[in-house]
Amino acid sequence: MPPFESTNDAPAPSRLQLPPGDWSCLLDGLCARFPRIARAQWQDRFARGRVQDAQGRALAPGQPWQVGLEIRYFREVADEPEIPFKEAILHLDADLLVADKPHFLPVMPAGRHVRETLLTRLVARTGNRELVPLHRLDRLTAGLVLFSTRSETRAAYQSLFRERRIDKTYEALAPALPSLTFPLQRHSRMVPGEPFHCMTEADGEPNALTGIEVIDNAGPLWRYRLKPVSGRKHQLRVHMAALGAPIAGDDLYPTYRPRDAEEYSVPLQLLARELAFVDPLSGEARRFSSQLRLAPSGD
Repeated sequence: MPPFESTNDAPAPSRLQLPPGDWSCLLDGLCARFPRIARAQWQDRFARGRVQDAQGRALAPGQPWQVGLEIRYFREVADEPEIPFKEAILHLDADLLVADKPHFLPVMPAGRHVRETLLTRLVARTGNRELVPLHRLDRLTAGLVLFSTRSETRAAYQSLFRERRIDKTYEALAPALPSLTFPLQRHSRMVPGEPFHCMTEADGEPNALTGIEVIDNAGPLWRYRLKPVSGRKHQLRVHMAALGAPIAGDDLYPTYRPRDAEEYSVPLQLLARELAFVDPLSGEARRFSSQLRLAPSGD
């Protein structure tokens, strides 16, 4: 496959459907809705055409606030640090793009990451502003992410995830569990924990299910195959930690250990290895595999 060249280095826009409010104009409403963004910054965005309607036409700051109107705006972060790892495009056709995401790269713009996200990078490389991720990976997790390339067929592919008709396989490096018999299933109830961005297991009806197999049991870190049936936040990380084998490099489970966002020396040893499904349009069986590999720090 020939290399993909950059055709547009602008970040993908965020979209907002204007909610009810009594603001007289767009500028006043956006300042009220996003109080952390200075009024002068919004004025600068309007002046540079960085606030647009759904068709990409620049809007004026004094335009009346119209409930239900969809607008696009471009998030900007001053001095955003570069993430020194590159994504790869493994497949591209009229409906789907399959990317191999490196560790530490967020999928979507959020917080201090705008340009340095998988979506923004792929929009820049392909020139396709209709790209939408069909699922998410944590910033620290590497591997496959499937994108819809056009709105006309997006719902068909989104239904694969919603209806659990896609087979997801992960690999992880974690401590040995010689006392357990594999393969096994971890079936538990997961709920929000502390701090707020963590999850925890709790009593009650199970809502998270993971199949776990051993691929290689040589050495202190075993290589595991993880097959999530459900898709709870941090599910694989929580389940492995609950078994007594937290995934190598995990700074959340079983104990939260905050680290600098630009500390790249200890990647989480979790990889989205394969995605397999029956294509909802063609009926063809499709399987994609990551070209990345897990290796403990220092290898």
